[in-house]
Parts: sequence; C-alpha cells; structure tokens
Amino acid sequence: MRVVVAPDKFAGTLTAVEAADAIATGWQRRVPADALVVAPMSDGGPGFVDVLHAALGGELRLLSVSGPYGDPTPVTVLVVDDTAYIESAQAIGLHLSAADARRPEIAASTGVGEAIRAAIDEGARRVVVGLGGSGTNDAGAGMLAGLGARTDAGSLTGGAAGLAAVTSLDLEPARRLCDGVEIVVATDVENPLLGIVGATKTFGPQKGVAEERLVTVDSWLQHFAELADRKLADAKGAGAAGGLGYALYLLGGRRTPGVEVVADAIGLPGLLVGADLVVTGEGEFDVTSRSGKVPFGVASLAAEALVPCVVLAGRVSIGAREMRAIGVESGYSLVEVVGEERALAEPAAALADLAERIARTWSRE
Repeated sequence: MRVVVAPDKFAGTLTAVEAADAIATGWQRRVPADALVVAPMSDGGPGFVDVLHAALGGELRLLSVSGPYGDPTPVTVLVVDDTAYIESAQAIGLHLSAADARRPEIAASTGVGEAIRAAIDEGARRVVVGLGGSGTNDAGAGMLAGLGARTDAGSLTGGAAGLAAVTSLDLEPARRLCDGVEIVVATDVENPLLGIVGATKTFGPQKGVAEERLVTVDSWLQHFAELADRKLADAKGAGAAGGLGYALYLLGGRRTPGVEVVADAIGLPGLLVGADLVVTGEGEFDVTSRSGKVPFGVASLAAEALVPCVVLAGRVSIGAREMRAIGVESGYSLVEVVGEERALAEPAAALADLAERIARTWSRE
C-alpha cells in the first residue's frame, strides 16, 4: 500500500512534523512493506513556517518584533525567491503568555506589522501571512500601526481597549508601503470580524476575555471598523487571528485558506495520485474542523483523488455522520485508545502506538 501521512500539529504536544513522524513510525512497525509519504501540514497557525520550510527550503531570517504586550519577541520569516512567509502566532501567539498572565483587552498585533515591514524592506514582492493561534483581539490595528498607520486620538497599539478613543485613521502610509506587494491572507477560519460569530464572541473567551466583557470589546472593534471600512468586516476570514484578517484586507490582501496554501506549496494533490489511503490528524477533531482546518482540507483533496481518508486526533468530538459529510471515513481518538495521562506524558510514543493499531485495520498486508 501507498499511504500519505499529512497531519497538522497536535496543539500543545506535537508539531506537525513530529506528529507525521510518529504516525509513520507506528504504521511501519506494523506494516514495514507499506510505502509511506510523509507530508506535514498546517492551516496557517503555529507551525506554518516550519512546514513550509521543510517543503520549500528557502532562507530563514530571524527578527525581533514587538510581542502582544510590547516585549521583544523573536520571529522567523521564511524567504523563498521574492515571497516571504510569516507566521503571526510567532509574534502574537496565545502560547507566548501563561494563562494567568493574559490581558487580551490590551494585547496588540504590532509585531506582525513589523515583520511584514521588514520583509518588504528586504525586497519581498509577495507576503503570505499565516493567521491562527493569536493572543490578540485588536482588529489588526497594531499591525497597521507597525506598517505606518496613524491616528490622532486613542491608540492603535493599545489593543482593543485603545480603539475606544480612536477618532480618525490614516492608512495611507501603510498602503504606500504595501503598494505593488501581493498580500495573501492564509486563514484557518471563515468568521467575520463582528457579531455573534465574530472574532470576539467566538475566540475571545479562549484568549481570556471575560464573558461579561464580550459585548464591550466587540463594540470597540465595531467602532474601529466604522472608521476604516465597515463592509470588509463581514468578509470571510476577517475575524481570523483577532481581526488580523480584516486589517490585511484593508491593505488589499486576499484570502486563501491556509491549508490550501500549504497543500499547494508541498504539492499534496500530486502526492495523492496513486495513493491507497491518506492519514491526517490534529489535536481536537470536532465540528469546527470543517471551517478550514487541516483534516477537512486534506479530506477534500483525498476525495477528489478518490482516496479514502482517516483522522487520528488527540480527541474526537464529531459523529460518524458528520465525519462522512466532510469526506472522512473514520476518526480515532488518542485519549480513548491510550488514555489521557499517557497521551499527554508521551505524545509521540502514544500516537505511534495508535497508528500501529490503525494499520491493522486499514493496511492490505
């Protein structure tokens, strides 16, 4: 059999590369004769640059930018020819702050703008920004400031709270800087900026926004959008990464699902030709996976190639009917098979064991 192994990261435990290697190790323990094609994936969130570097090569450039609270934070930009790939989570990721130290109302996306500016200054004519896993919720105002945008009142770099007093917005310096540069917005979600399924309501709680503060914080983003461009706030992906998608749209950016960016870069459609099975995965396989996550993207490509697809995940919280609706034959939960304690203590070994078990079912040995 020819098996393509194309998982995302298992958030908090394994990178996509580590997960793919673990699955391949376990599978070949059971069926060493199977030919495995290892193709780690990303949806634009943490691991985006690592996966692309492994596939494309290129030059990694280390920068220091402003973290979500202004602290110097290292960011690695991947440069391939005249294209720069930037992973927003490196600059403003939720993982950069301990849960009890998160201050989402003042966290700012400035560092992403600084990274984009550096890439353009060094000659990039195409900038691909991976969105996902952010700890900010400022509608991308900080990013715009990092590219030169200005205001006469309030603060573009003070997080969502700084937007309350903003009375004017001058985007021309940022737009001039980006003139002639193609900006690709690689998102893993389709949420708009505002409202009940917007950035604040949907993702604010996981960033630390208290329930009773959600309406107020959303109103600050709405105020900002009314100054900038209210219509763009409704665009798919505008709410990605706390509204970074919206800010990039203001600069002329176009959205492409992050999983498609990576799939095209690594040539996944070609890898699926002649395959007998695709194994993908992520930390939590649930109903949100169909909104742009790796399993949905991989399963869609597998369906086009008439190749069955299965998912290995830390947890599976989706029923068989819903799985089949997105093109997944079966989902297997690491926690259910090996137990939560071992899944967290020895994630690579546990995932390899799960893959070995699944190989018994799916291999034609």
